[in-house]
Amino acid sequence: MIVSVRRAVAVCALGAALAACGTLRAPGTARPAASAPTLAPGPAGLTPVFTHGPRTRDRSVALTFDADMTADQGRRAAAGEHFDNPSLIATLRRMNVPATVFMTGRWADEYPAQARSIGRDPLFEVANHSYSHHAFTGHCYGLPTISPARMRADVERAYAAFRAAGVRDPLPYFRFPGGCYDRRALRELRTAGVTAVQWDVVSGDAFATDADAVARQVLKGVRPGSVVVLHCTRSAAPVTERALRTIVPELRHRGYRFVKVSHLIAAAGDGR
Repeated sequence: MIVSVRRAVAVCALGAALAACGTLRAPGTARPAASAPTLAPGPAGLTPVFTHGPRTRDRSVALTFDADMTADQGRRAAAGEHFDNPSLIATLRRMNVPATVFMTGRWADEYPAQARSIGRDPLFEVANHSYSHHAFTGHCYGLPTISPARMRADVERAYAAFRAAGVRDPLPYFRFPGGCYDRRALRELRTAGVTAVQWDVVSGDAFATDADAVARQVLKGVRPGSVVVLHCTRSAAPVTERALRTIVPELRHRGYRFVKVSHLIAAAGDGR
């Protein structure tokens, strides 16, 4: 989840009970799909990090959506708070916009039917946003921190949750909670077979109340090959669906075409 520093307290409150996530599966028990394009390992064999695609004339842009969910939010969801956003997914379908959804395993546990529907729709691809939404570094917007020894297991547990929900072929892409990572985190995940996917355009939709402001920020930042980070939870990003109704037609008017992250990574690997 991407938030400003002044909203760190809110993020901390959302993640306060993450430690109760339960027993982790052993590393290696669930694997991402192997067929999707990935980047070569980084320096010293570390997990590679992808930020944007080639700045080419085809003007491709990838919209990505983080489906955040934590252990304490399960209780709040049971009380009626919404951490899903079916209207946003419906809007993407209606406008025929390919997208990459970075799910937490906890979200897939809470909304298995929606996770399965997204994961079996060829318009979308599902990637990993951790199971617990613990931070993989210290001092990450107030999020609790996962220990280095549990990092890979947390990623593996998310893949297990996707498959339990019926998601087909989740991709070998991982987005760090809060976007926070360091060399140690890249080292701990190097045997997980994933490419870390960041972004070059921050939408500012987390906890936003002004859809027009979100749209303006995205439209100002997009360049050919951009990866835009947004969210698909009503509780944390209530105006994102409305912002899309401005973002999508305007980018198409400017000559952009929407693609999935896997398309941009393949293009980067081809040197295009």
